[in-house]
Amino acid sequence: MKNRFIIIAIAMLASLVSCDKFLDTMPDNRAEVDSKSKIHALLTSGYPVVTYLTITSYLSDDVDKIGDDIPNSDRYIDQIYNWEEVTETDNDAPTEFWGNSWLCIAHANQALDAIYTLTGTSSIDDAATIAAKGYGAELAEALLIRAYSHFMLVNTFCLNYNKQTSATDLGIPYMEGLEQELNPKYERSNVAKVYEKIQKDLEIALQYVSDSYYTVPKYHFNARAAYAFAARFYLFSEQWEKASDYATRCLGSQPATVLRNWEALGKLERDWDVISYEFVKSSYDANLLLLTSYSAFGYYFCYPGQQRYSHNSYLAFTEDIFAKNVWGNTAAGYQPLSNWFFLRPGWYNGATYDVITNMTIPYMFEYTDPVARIGYAHAVCPAFTTDETLLNRAEAYVMQHEYDKATADINTYIRSIVKPANFPNDLSTEGIVNFYSAIGYGTWDNPTIKKKLNPAFNIGADGGVQESMLQCVLGMKRINQLGQGLRWYDVKRYGIEIWRRTLEPDPKAGQYDAALKPKRLDDVLLAGDPRRAVQLPKDVIAAGMEPNPRTVGKPADRSLKPKDIPAEPINSEQL
Repeated sequence: MKNRFIIIAIAMLASLVSCDKFLDTMPDNRAEVDSKSKIHALLTSGYPVVTYLTITSYLSDDVDKIGDDIPNSDRYIDQIYNWEEVTETDNDAPTEFWGNSWLCIAHANQALDAIYTLTGTSSIDDAATIAAKGYGAELAEALLIRAYSHFMLVNTFCLNYNKQTSATDLGIPYMEGLEQELNPKYERSNVAKVYEKIQKDLEIALQYVSDSYYTVPKYHFNARAAYAFAARFYLFSEQWEKASDYATRCLGSQPATVLRNWEALGKLERDWDVISYEFVKSSYDANLLLLTSYSAFGYYFCYPGQQRYSHNSYLAFTEDIFAKNVWGNTAAGYQPLSNWFFLRPGWYNGATYDVITNMTIPYMFEYTDPVARIGYAHAVCPAFTTDETLLNRAEAYVMQHEYDKATADINTYIRSIVKPANFPNDLSTEGIVNFYSAIGYGTWDNPTIKKKLNPAFNIGADGGVQESMLQCVLGMKRINQLGQGLRWYDVKRYGIEIWRRTLEPDPKAGQYDAALKPKRLDDVLLAGDPRRAVQLPKDVIAAGMEPNPRTVGKPADRSLKPKDIPAEPINSEQL
């Protein structure tokens, strides 16, 4: 491949050739050797080795700045956190994610080209013939890889899909074949067209997906992972019935039996390596697709290695894990640690570090020179899980006004994470609505578990049944996906505003209080802010691709600039 979008990835991967030994030791099933071995090898190389985790976690509302004098950070994380154009390079930076995603697409297209040659066909429109000649499983995997990489690119570097504006919102190119030109020029198309092409690839793949030639299916797009991907895609594209249907195909008739065993995790030694390695085991039903990557995300986010920005005690006690919620024993006004099967570890003193985290993503370090302590950081991430799929189905049910079905899924999930003694009775739809409708929307200096939702689609009146049920589901997804990078996409889809605030130690904090309090408001990402689309890498822009806009047209879409912020803290009502 010679196009300029792939060059970035090739240069990056060339510098990491010595890492192959490590990846060879991972249980990624490099395919059985048979007459189709070269296609299998190409497809194995089509899975990303660069992750979105750092990008999306530090873009989202899962982090705050915990002080002005905290030195532990990296320049590119500073830029991500502040929604700036990222000029720094790192294995976890947007440039590398962009380049590697296109390289994955190139591998998928090369595999497809080989399939066409071996079957005497010319395109995916000949899928039935390809399958009849024994290449249906390979066709499906190639299309799933291609669709998934485009899906992650468009949802990261573009505005979120919606039926109102996506026909004019800038998209990305959709690569459907091998590049033949030395210096091709690509148009960005629009988000709606990209989604149309993803859907075509996905729907053909779903007809032929198979686990037939994998020895470790969890490192490939196996059938259940494909159904989970379909459920997420249709949820994001506002096709609610299809989203719930494919989620059901993934989960089966007894979803409680395939969810993560949080009780077992809670019984393990409270050690990061022990828990995180257990979390990503391929033998667990909850993990549907595992992706390996060159990444220090586990060190940055799941362990307090990056201390300036963190998911901290203030967030935990006011917005998510430890905040009073609809489940559990919350008489004390907060969610006691003893309610949960799985303990959320924390390191905090409110002065130099403050981190409340899930030990979910391992930090694996490969030493190339043990004496000099030089090497490569690695991570393993569950790209799709049954927990996410169940909550996606609950969300889809809410959007179809099937509230009792959504409530049943909510109860199933709560029973997997909360001890029975603290959740003796199932919730009712009425109980959920009454609980959430009584809560006020949080502000930057008085946050709650409830944030104003501003999606492009209709969700009924504030405090109504549909909006209240969505508040419940989105809150549960936020807790479940902490440290897994997916909250950002819900923030985009629902137009959730994010406050960038600096915190400081709270000298009045008690034993069961946050150690921090708000000091000042630094910025706000309002609904419609163009910074919700990550800027394209500078090399790609220099090569001629149109950049994402950073100017704002309508007053409702404006972002709060630092120069607009007064010296004293303000309430969000003043914005």
